[in-house]
Amino acid sequence: MTTLHDEVGAKAVDVTHVANNMSNKRVVAEEEEFDPSSKPPFGIGEIRNAIPKHCWVKDPWRSMSYVFRDFTIVALLATVMVYVDRWYLWPLYWAIQGTIFWAIFVLGHDCGHGSFSDSKKLNSVVGHVLHSFILVPYNGWRISHRTHHQNHGHVENDESWHPTPESLYRTLDDSTLRLRFTLPFPLFAYPVYLLWRTPGKTGSHFHPYSKLFAPNERLEVVISTASWGAMALLLTGLTWVFGPIIMLKFYFFPLWVFIAWLDMVTYLHHHGHEKKLPWYRGKEWSYLRGALTTLDRDYGIINNVHHNIETHVVHHLFPQIPHYHLVDATKAAKPVLGKYYRQPEKSALLPFHLLRTVARSLSIDHFVSDDGDIVYYQNDLRINNKTEEKQA
Repeated sequence: MTTLHDEVGAKAVDVTHVANNMSNKRVVAEEEEFDPSSKPPFGIGEIRNAIPKHCWVKDPWRSMSYVFRDFTIVALLATVMVYVDRWYLWPLYWAIQGTIFWAIFVLGHDCGHGSFSDSKKLNSVVGHVLHSFILVPYNGWRISHRTHHQNHGHVENDESWHPTPESLYRTLDDSTLRLRFTLPFPLFAYPVYLLWRTPGKTGSHFHPYSKLFAPNERLEVVISTASWGAMALLLTGLTWVFGPIIMLKFYFFPLWVFIAWLDMVTYLHHHGHEKKLPWYRGKEWSYLRGALTTLDRDYGIINNVHHNIETHVVHHLFPQIPHYHLVDATKAAKPVLGKYYRQPEKSALLPFHLLRTVARSLSIDHFVSDDGDIVYYQNDLRINNKTEEKQA
């Protein structure tokens, strides 16, 4: 027999169930209604205040320890392959060594931001050594990368993987479109960018009179180009002594792996989210709103190899934070960022899932409108149709 107590309990459960359903629907509705282009209800000062004080401290000895670590691994890997020369091990060597080259680039990147140490001289010396080793013109890149950080999220003024306005996009020939939007070509774009930049922009990272640089920066560009040239001459001499096959196996194949890493990581930190993210112009753009369109990614075991560059949102907001504090800084900032922070998809041991993300983004993120101060990527169906025709 059902008691009054049972009936009341059942009704209470029903009410709770209904309330939970209503709450869940409200949460879903709120998520669906969230506009990522809306002005955030917080300022950059609030984010800064949430980050612990220790995150701002730069320890040059700790920074140098990572340099020692990476170059030690490079030397050990090369030494092992000198004595264990097996054809089936070379692809593994190229993958691992190229990943360490990428880690070396990230340390040089920290030097460029001044997050390596408080000493400008130390940052410059170490930055030149690290970047010249992997054939990157340190000052040329440092200055253009600074432009990227100062204008991230701006359609015209951004410097790295920024969208192409439709009017310019329509002038690009088929071969250019194929190279920009068909894998694996975009993953090897970095040398082209260093030499010629991107469509619609001119200038070389090696030329002191390039439009990239102010007159007072020309000497710095000459110095970094000379350092790059010295490394190129050294590699030429080593190729003459040991032969091209040896140099391809030990250095140049890993170099191409590094380039693929660089292009993939820099692309994914600004593209490929499951929901379209805005790009800005004019009065709608701000440093904060631009930074909030960047994305963190999870690279699995590589997170511990490439010096936490996956924590990209906080890095864009505060590039002066050393890489070894970025994880703590991100944890502290997330409650303030709220929905403006997009939790990255969890990776397996190795981040193969991100290749799918790159491919998807390249298939749908082609150009933005010439008009409007808040714009989103649009899809050129011609590219997809051509790909389908080839597959057929």
